Amino acid sequence: MARVLFINPVGTSIFDKPMKEYLEEYIEPSTKLDVVSFKSGPHHLEYYAYDALMVPHILSEVKKAEREGYDACIIGCFYDPGLREAREISNIVVTAPLESSTTTALSLGDKFSIIVGRKKWIPLMMSRIKEYGLEDRLVSFKDIEMGVHDLHKDESETERRLMEVVKESVDEGAEVVILGCTVFFGFYREVQKRFGIPVIDPIIASLKHAEQCVRLKELCGWAHSRKYTYEPPPVSELQKWGLTELL
Repeated sequence: MARVLFINPVGTSIFDKPMKEYLEEYIEPSTKLDVVSFKSGPHHLEYYAYDALMVPHILSEVKKAEREGYDACIIGCFYDPGLREAREISNIVVTAPLESSTTTALSLGDKFSIIVGRKKWIPLMMSRIKEYGLEDRLVSFKDIEMGVHDLHKDESETERRLMEVVKESVDEGAEVVILGCTVFFGFYREVQKRFGIPVIDPIIASLKHAEQCVRLKELCGWAHSRKYTYEPPPVSELQKWGLTELL
């Protein structure tokens, strides 16, 4: 059995229950899933400052999950905040939506587009695309001019706007479309049906990626490499500097 923790890196629990219920439709029978958020902090991460504020909390939550016996954590924001940092300090599987979604998309088509809520989100996401070496596979970013907390207020309007920009993406050459926010959960089905191409829901992609990585670790011993990128900080330094929460 795989124990997976989905971390909503925001200071509100408003999305926890609906996301858990939604993901329960997609988990493997042997997977146990929990969804948590933080008691304080920004209620969305639409700004660089908010994103930066939550990384220490993410790292602490990942280490707590490791101590509590979880096999994997999902960092539930499409910016992938703290992903490399969490892998550096953790001995369990850690996944995040942008990396998981693009990994999935690349196996389903040559070119993809990403749909976001606001133009504001694009520069940070583009920096991740460059970091992951995917610029040549990206057709475009498209926005629907809606913030995180607007996406489920009027779902028919959200869906209407999605249909418009997905059509633009396909006309420009996208073979796969990724919904670039975890709060887009539930919208992929109708969009996919309309256009007949894969439309990636990022929280499903993150969950399935986590389950696969846990299974590969069990079967083959494949885990995050400890050479170079994810080399962990020396235990002696963490102890000497009073950073024992990262142990």
